[in-house]
Amino acid sequence: MKIAVISDIHGNVLALEAVLADLKTEAPDLIVNLGDCVSGPLWPEETATILRDTGWQTVRGNHDRVLIETPVGKMGPTDAFAAERLSSVNLAWLKTTEPTIRITDEIFLCHGRPDNDDIYLTEKIEGPKGHMPDEDTILEAVQGIDSEIICCGHTHIPRLIRLEATGQMILNPGSVGLPSYQDDHPSRHKMEVGSPHARYAIMTKTGTTWNFLQKSLTYDWDAASDEAKKNNRPGWARSLKHGFYGPLS
Repeated sequence: MKIAVISDIHGNVLALEAVLADLKTEAPDLIVNLGDCVSGPLWPEETATILRDTGWQTVRGNHDRVLIETPVGKMGPTDAFAAERLSSVNLAWLKTTEPTIRITDEIFLCHGRPDNDDIYLTEKIEGPKGHMPDEDTILEAVQGIDSEIICCGHTHIPRLIRLEATGQMILNPGSVGLPSYQDDHPSRHKMEVGSPHARYAIMTKTGTTWNFLQKSLTYDWDAASDEAKKNNRPGWARSLKHGFYGPLS
């Protein structure tokens, strides 16, 4: 069994196309999407059209939820840009996404934590940056989830964590479309992976053993950066071009 895990595309259709091309070579048995599909100053409608046609099982990310539930006038600029450009058919598709998905008894999918799409599972914010939480913190967050593998996104930082107490594996594939960002929740911080590559992960089961591969792909990030700049989002433009968001101010 070979499963591709993607997350946090954020409307970056160029990065998504690079992942799709790589998936043809990998030929997984299943592809799953952990959410935050279209929000961002890039190509939300084009991205949604591709994702709708794939038929992938897709988790509803926190930004997807905002697009579904929040009036445009109350959205921030990242979500509003997408909302103003999504067709009714693609918004209807976004509404079919699910808060969590259990593929099998072995594999559980969520966006942030299993109980909250807007809280990090694989990062803890202390000061201006995130770092990996201790095991007790993660155990508390996944309490009640007995799956051997838990896949999550939201942080944009690739991680593979084995919980010693339970033997469970926590996989975060990183972000397909946005390698760094700045946020004010739960306090002001930035998340940076440090290079502009499109990222996703492959899980392969042989017998009773799972192996994990984190993939980083080159694509035309200059064009993505230019699109963000054209749409008056210089922070996104720097992130897409360099993988760093820039200093907090």
